[in-house]
Amino acid sequence: MAEIPEDSNQTGALGSPVFRWWLRLIATYSIAAVAGYLASLIHIPLPWMLGPLFVCGTLTLLGVPLQAGPHLREIGQVIVGLAIGMRFTPHLLLVSLELLPAMLAATLYIIAATFLGALLMRPLARIDPTTAFFATAAGGMADMAVVAAARGGDTNAVSIVHALRVTTVVSVVPFMVFAFGEQGTVTAVDPATSHDVMLLLLALAVAYLGAQLLRPTVIPNPWLLGSLLPSAALGASGLLNVAVPGLLIVAAQIMIGVWLSMRFRRDLFMRLPRVAAAGLLVALLLILAAAIGAEVLSFATGLPLTTSFLALAPAAITEMVLTAKAMHADAELVTAFHIVRIAVIASTILVVFRVYRLVLRSHYESGV
Repeated sequence: MAEIPEDSNQTGALGSPVFRWWLRLIATYSIAAVAGYLASLIHIPLPWMLGPLFVCGTLTLLGVPLQAGPHLREIGQVIVGLAIGMRFTPHLLLVSLELLPAMLAATLYIIAATFLGALLMRPLARIDPTTAFFATAAGGMADMAVVAAARGGDTNAVSIVHALRVTTVVSVVPFMVFAFGEQGTVTAVDPATSHDVMLLLLALAVAYLGAQLLRPTVIPNPWLLGSLLPSAALGASGLLNVAVPGLLIVAAQIMIGVWLSMRFRRDLFMRLPRVAAAGLLVALLLILAAAIGAEVLSFATGLPLTTSFLALAPAAITEMVLTAKAMHADAELVTAFHIVRIAVIASTILVVFRVYRLVLRSHYESGV
């Protein structure tokens, strides 16, 4: 993400780089806010995130010079992490522990689905096996790009496929859930929570500190998980319970939507159109796999189908949690499923990669 340009001679002057940067920034978030409002009027799911994503993403692909604010996406994730963490209770933690076998089974299912996705991606996109594997792995885009680069993969291709997967999931899954899912009964705000502004600021500070502490680790998405874990601990213990205002959640969705829209760089799509097309197809197949798996998970555990589907949706934890909240589903359980998935995938990704290499050597003689 671009930093604020420095211009010691003309800082603040009309026409200077600093002035143009601020103008683009203000214009971008103004467009995003209007897009979110219009999306809410026509009842698009997650309007304050999908509206900015669709409009700003289209403008980005058309070459319009938009500007995302430094660190705003991370702040948006901290807000979402705090909002979800404050919903955790001792009862929910107990339920999560009881569902741990189902969470592990769901994670293995996702790993298997992405494994097959990599085998399909390789011939479709005509890319090397290493790039195909890390492009389809259900991990963070930046993390998978770094690991792929260290093993000779193409970081541009990995980034494009992950950007497409995340955006496709964010764009398609909420519509599927709102069209075919059932509204849950979970209330949006716990009556026991406090609306004190100072306590809210304290909770935000704790959540932000937790995210900062998790940043140096290998765990992907530290801004969401790092803010969620201490918030959940405080909420479950009863030491601190605060309600995150709806306006703050709206702002967080706009921040995240704008950041997602910036992932679509026109130059990358022009250079790798076949990879982009194959990535879109694999993303849709992974969504289909999640829908099929959700039926089995719902039958085996008794969880609502909506919760099961969002729990199995490939990546995009922040957006799936927001969708669960909008549907009054068990956002906390969705979060728990994704946390287990992230922890398992982050710790086993290289082991699975070794298995992938063996499969290719024995069946396709790829010479990886």
